[in-house]
Amino acid sequence: MRLVNCILLGKEAEGLERPTYPGDLGQRIFENASKHAWGEWLKHQTMLINEYRLTPFEPKARQFLEKEMEKFFFGKGSEKPEGFHSED
Repeated sequence: MRLVNCILLGKEAEGLERPTYPGDLGQRIFENASKHAWGEWLKHQTMLINEYRLTPFEPKARQFLEKEMEKFFFGKGSEKPEGFHSED
């Protein structure tokens, strides 16, 4: 098991087994995010795709999601869409 100092959790946690996203951003996530943090991003990304009715294979949607991913892990967080209410 690989441990990382998770940027999202603020503590040491189990790291990803391999980079889950290409390029420099994917490498930074691999080095600084835990499996748990990646799972949280996947839930958040799904919410963004659904709420904004994104088509992930379209370049504009991919660019938007990548910017949100950057904010989620390394910025002040990715915002939920205005008026979004979780069913949790």
